[in-house]
Amino acid sequence: EVQLQASGGGLVEVGGSLRLSCAASGVPSDVYTIAWFRQAPGKGREAISGILNNGATTYYTDSVAGRSTISFDSAKGTMYLQMNNLKPEDAATYYCAVRVPDFTSPSPSARAIFATPVEEEYRYWGQGTQVTVSS
Repeated sequence: EVQLQASGGGLVEVGGSLRLSCAASGVPSDVYTIAWFRQAPGKGREAISGILNNGATTYYTDSVAGRSTISFDSAKGTMYLQMNNLKPEDAATYYCAVRVPDFTSPSPSARAIFATPVEEEYRYWGQGTQVTVSS
């Protein structure tokens, strides 16, 4: 059973920092992508950052690039997202999710080891952690 445990959310002032964590276990693949998505009230879920579990490849959406760093501790099976200079628009519920490549699929995108995070390709999801940004 795949389990994803997200933590690290909370109340942060504008300009502050926080570190989100996501502990993954039971992933049925030696190669997978683990990513952060977020959803603000009244908005759709967006992918903000992802990393291949060997740490070789990362992704950041434009809105967090340059002020965020994603990493993966393979010994602990835990992904971290350090976010700095938080803005009001960062307030959202943050979800971690895992994508496992499907090497048997006829679709090249499904077989890709790493791809820009697309919600539909992520099968496993953790519970959300709330981030509130105060001004």
